[in-house]
Amino acid sequence: MHVLIAGGGIGGMTTALALLRRGFRVDLYEQAPELTETGAGIQISPNGNRVLDALGLFEELQALSCDPERKELRLWDTGRRWPMFTLGEKAVERYGYPYLTVYRPDLLGALERAVRAASPDSVHLGSRAAGFDQDDDGVTLLLESGERVRGDVLLGADGWRSVVRNQLWGEETTPEFCGMVAWRGLVPMEVLPDHLATNVGTTWIGPGGHAVSYPLHNGEIMNFVATIEGKEWTSDRGFEPGTAEECLADFAGWHEEVHTLITLAPKLSKWALRQRDPIPRWSSGRVSLVGDAAHATLPFLAQGAVHAMEDGLVLARALEQYGTDPAHALQRYERARIDRTSRMVRGARSNTERFHSRELADEKSAEKYLAREWSNEPIADRYEWLYSYDATTVAI
Repeated sequence: MHVLIAGGGIGGMTTALALLRRGFRVDLYEQAPELTETGAGIQISPNGNRVLDALGLFEELQALSCDPERKELRLWDTGRRWPMFTLGEKAVERYGYPYLTVYRPDLLGALERAVRAASPDSVHLGSRAAGFDQDDDGVTLLLESGERVRGDVLLGADGWRSVVRNQLWGEETTPEFCGMVAWRGLVPMEVLPDHLATNVGTTWIGPGGHAVSYPLHNGEIMNFVATIEGKEWTSDRGFEPGTAEECLADFAGWHEEVHTLITLAPKLSKWALRQRDPIPRWSSGRVSLVGDAAHATLPFLAQGAVHAMEDGLVLARALEQYGTDPAHALQRYERARIDRTSRMVRGARSNTERFHSRELADEKSAEKYLAREWSNEPIADRYEWLYSYDATTVAI
């Protein structure tokens, strides 16, 4: 079977590798002239590392990444700490894999190298998808250059502005700006004061915003992401450069350690956050969707990239198991994934209020709020189903 993939991000590359490992012929078409990642850091929870292990990449990524001791919450103004998760060996004992914080270029680079090693000519850069045609015998991917590529299956892994999704289900499926902007920066660990240069994932929560930091790239970098409500966005682009002055103004009154992270970042960018309700269908005939094209999400469960990776492995298993009928295989893949990913999208949206609650404005009400929303039982309800999932064995 010849599988065409539109999009060479984490979801597209994972899907390509999972298919190549099973003997499929794969051609991946990526619009960018070179593969780069601009999002800086991601969190790979145990369910994602289980996928990496199945693809033979876990040990390589583990050596390049960080394994935080714990995740903790801190109050926006006082800095008071509140435990969230114990990680490290505890995560391995519970789920079989650690919780890693990963520099995005490290992950994408490992995936690309593995794909090219398995099939040197399968990645086509500078090739933007423009649409597709399909019939009973196959599918043709139309490229912006005018080239037409014929295959048995087409997978749209082309992100939140997916051309493939919009042709399948209409422009109204495109996620819309939700009024929140995320500030992103990478801080060299060597410039941080000792009390901030820790192997801990920290989430500062406050009324109308939150900030996250965690180590990357073998502890050489501290990733910083700060999200604020009530912003406008007029650019056609998904992100643009920002200034420390604007970021500091957005987080006026927040703890001095948040301000330190902002001021020590060599550069900052701001990203428009987008959301939509989960779409009810992904697949039609020989065409389906992967990753953000299928289930674009707010980043507040740290599962966007991980679920794209899960998609790729489950999809490859479905095509392997039901490959004599590609359309049926894609329906089996969709049924195996859509409820889980929809729950993830809704959970990330619910976490917006948990991170940004107005009850956090006052220390007394904040203490009651933390006990209610962030004690062991509600945390387990919110995250256990995510981390215990096994894409290598889930029924298809």
